[in-house]
Amino acid sequence: MIQKEENSESTLQIHRKSDQYILSPKVSLERPQNSQYHIYPQHHLESGKIFEGYEGLVDYIIKHKTICLDGFSGIAWDIVAQKIRDVLLGKGFTANIVNIDVCLKDEREIKSMIQPFLGEEESVWGRKCDLSLVDYFDGEKLKALRPDHQSAINIAYGNGSSLLNWDGPLVYFDLPKNELQYRMRGGCASNLGISTKNVDFKMYKHYYFIDWVVLNKEKERLASKIDVMVDAQFNDTITWSYMKDIREALTSMAESVFRVRPWFEPGAWGGHWMMDHIPGLNKDVVNYAWAFSLIVPENGLLFESDGYLLEISFDFLMNQESKRVLGKHEPTFGTEFPIRFNFLDTYEGGNLSIQCHPSLTYIQEEFGENITQDECYYILDCKEDASVYLGFQENIDPQKFKEDLERSQEENSELDIVDYVQKHPSKKHDLYLIPNGTVHSAGSGNMVLEISATPYIFTFKMYDWLRLDLDGKPRPINIEHAFKNLNFDRKGKNVPNELFSKTYVSEESSNYRVTNYPTHPEHFYDVRRLEFDAIIERSTENSCQVMMLVEGDQIQLETENGHVETLAYAETFVVPAAAKSFKLKNLGEGRAKVINAFLK
Repeated sequence: MIQKEENSESTLQIHRKSDQYILSPKVSLERPQNSQYHIYPQHHLESGKIFEGYEGLVDYIIKHKTICLDGFSGIAWDIVAQKIRDVLLGKGFTANIVNIDVCLKDEREIKSMIQPFLGEEESVWGRKCDLSLVDYFDGEKLKALRPDHQSAINIAYGNGSSLLNWDGPLVYFDLPKNELQYRMRGGCASNLGISTKNVDFKMYKHYYFIDWVVLNKEKERLASKIDVMVDAQFNDTITWSYMKDIREALTSMAESVFRVRPWFEPGAWGGHWMMDHIPGLNKDVVNYAWAFSLIVPENGLLFESDGYLLEISFDFLMNQESKRVLGKHEPTFGTEFPIRFNFLDTYEGGNLSIQCHPSLTYIQEEFGENITQDECYYILDCKEDASVYLGFQENIDPQKFKEDLERSQEENSELDIVDYVQKHPSKKHDLYLIPNGTVHSAGSGNMVLEISATPYIFTFKMYDWLRLDLDGKPRPINIEHAFKNLNFDRKGKNVPNELFSKTYVSEESSNYRVTNYPTHPEHFYDVRRLEFDAIIERSTENSCQVMMLVEGDQIQLETENGHVETLAYAETFVVPAAAKSFKLKNLGEGRAKVINAFLK
């Protein structure tokens, strides 16, 4: 039996370290005026489908008497238990409330179990683990922890509580990845089964390669068993919904269109384009470097009912609807969404690092990923003097290049990078191809739409302009990894021939044009641009279509089932394969242009 603590409200608090606004559980989030970008895209549910607060959830618990509260990383379980206990006491009930952590294996045993997946101590990479959540627990302790039949109400809570197999509903607490990371930075989150905190990059590595792999696997196992979904990102409350209603909404999304909730982060090289063009962002930050427009391992899906908001991770859509989303490509990618869109903002900012990404074999063997980070830079906007760094100079000497990089790193001395790497003027609406192994960077003065395969943390930096991160610490340089992957044949005249997309018009009439942007043979996706004065119609061809309005004010999208969505400049949206066909209508002045990535 949990006993009430004195001053419990003041002793348990959620701490987050971020300048980004926390989402409100119920606010007016209508589309901004003047067709502006909407940072809180919502899928609207019928009235009465989302509820706020612990009162209603506790009523549900009282009704069912025995219940498990499971969930994702970063949940403030002590606060959840405290809130539930306080509401129960206020209603005149006591309960047997147990933390599943009492069944964990000894922490030393857990650390030994996960050590092979953490890589080198000071590396930012590990290897994706093959563990399951049950591996963290003592099987005998799980069997022994049973409901107390002397108590009217039994509640088990914490990561893995469903492993108890108690006879009762399953309530799943979810938390967006951005809020988890803000809690991590604020010292309010820890790694699975580990009581001690670590420095941020080591905790993130632990999350990425171990905790999230384990908990995503468990989330997929539990998907059909969840009865109630809870959004636990708020400070003093929760929002929740019955999972049957969420499942119906996911089916609807998989047959029409969806936007994920983007999130935005400052960085060492960040610029000011997003700050100037996207309303609703905190302007009191040094810059914005990234927008996670569609990096689905990090994004959530927002639902709305009666003004209440509930966010769940993107995984739930793919676990339930991967066939409808990916169509004919589902056998290849399974529940892994393969394409990402994100912004790199160097407008009035600095250069990105000189970098490359791993080969498919390397990322599979070294890090346990399935696909690699093949990218393209689409120039959404740029200044007149902006540039991209792409490919090597004709006379590149790999050994000398490596020696000079190492000397720069050791002596903290500048390097004239154009002695080795080509620098090209940026052109708005051009597409630069960056298959794995290609040396590249975006220079200052660009607003880049990065179109890529989904992996997103495997950047091998070779030269970073002697720059510190925003915390005043050196940014990691990865010369050894880079030189195991660099393709030195991408040099000289081969660079514009091989790495500049050679656009051509594949269809044209007086009212529309389709411009193809062929990608590199190593890319598993292709790119085209749909340009139209009034309306253009396309079939999904049983393949997922990822899009963004890159010129124009606003468009309307209508899918074959009659679903209508209004979309603004620079918003990313996805039309799943099961939508069958879609119609785009220009709502602004001048010709609208929509970039469209799709699987080959």
